[in-house]
Amino acid sequence: MSRVEHIENQIRQLSPEELCMFRDWFASYDAVMWDQRFERDVEAGKLDELAERALLDHKADKSTKL
Repeated sequence: MSRVEHIENQIRQLSPEELCMFRDWFASYDAVMWDQRFERDVEAGKLDELAERALLDHKADKSTKL
């Protein structure tokens, strides 16, 4: 059994209250992990091309005012 399968089985055994607590914890944990990944990608320049295209589209009046 893989680690993920083991975790899945453990989650299935949680009470509704425990599942709620886990869900809250995981949502927070996942958000932090996503933010860290995003920051690493920005620092590595992985989003530079997208930003440049967005700025060019905006200068060409192809953007929508929010």
